[in-house]
Amino acid sequence: MKLTGIADEAGDALTQQIKAHQQLGWDTIEARFVQVGEHGKGSIHEIPEDAFGLVEKELREAEMGVCGVGSTIGNWAHSILDPFEITEGEVTRCIERMQRLNCGVVRIMTYAILEDGKEDDLPEQHRDERFKRTRDIKNRFDDAEITVVHENCMNYGGMSVEHAKETMEALPGMKWVFDTGNPVFNPDRSKSRPYPRQDAWEFYEVVKEHIAHVHIKDGVWNDEKKEMTFTLPGEGDGDVERILRDLKDSGYDGYISIEPHTAAVFHDTESITDPEEKQREMFESYIVYGERMKELMAAL
Repeated sequence: MKLTGIADEAGDALTQQIKAHQQLGWDTIEARFVQVGEHGKGSIHEIPEDAFGLVEKELREAEMGVCGVGSTIGNWAHSILDPFEITEGEVTRCIERMQRLNCGVVRIMTYAILEDGKEDDLPEQHRDERFKRTRDIKNRFDDAEITVVHENCMNYGGMSVEHAKETMEALPGMKWVFDTGNPVFNPDRSKSRPYPRQDAWEFYEVVKEHIAHVHIKDGVWNDEKKEMTFTLPGEGDGDVERILRDLKDSGYDGYISIEPHTAAVFHDTESITDPEEKQREMFESYIVYGERMKELMAAL
């Protein structure tokens, strides 16, 4: 098992992301969002061409590889009701850039969950259309010899263990990226309202044989406040140590990628107003998280 991380949690600028991984002694990043030069932050496959050229240059000069791309394809910000042409454009751009980065793993999802009661009106959540689109996405990446990994996040396949089973049955051969922290805060939508939270170990066991990549985050769900407090790995309810042990005992030899959320909670409102202070906090907390992960891995 090899350690890496979703690098934009260490800072917006690619230079800061690279610096964090070098300090941790890691030679790859998992690329999601980047900021280079005078360009604003954006998805690795959606930033302008001249910005991507700078990304290639910085990575090459730092001798830093890219082990995976955390794409926005079909993610929680993309509705299944949107035209498929939007996704097709993302896939085309993503493939071209991943080939230039010599990267062979891409994270996707099965589109955002229909909220605000709409799931009661459409209990199937346009399931067949989701699977049709995801099958086409996978085929496109397969043709480019890139491995698609589906994340158990806020999308159809992550709605519950039962939805994951359904997704695996409909999309045979698709690999998964399992995130230890997502079940802690994600509702189990196979149950009745008010939805209970999912169980990390239960979800892991179901997708285990399909896992080709792993994200590590951890935390504790507060049902009264309806929010999650993110913690260092092993200090929450994500069964991190148990899952790591089982991965090792099972012969998993892929990447373990940290996604701390302890300073940069990607889906929440940013609480730090001073930009420099925010970047400093992101970097420092990322290093602390990475060092803790190294300790957990050594203890195995």
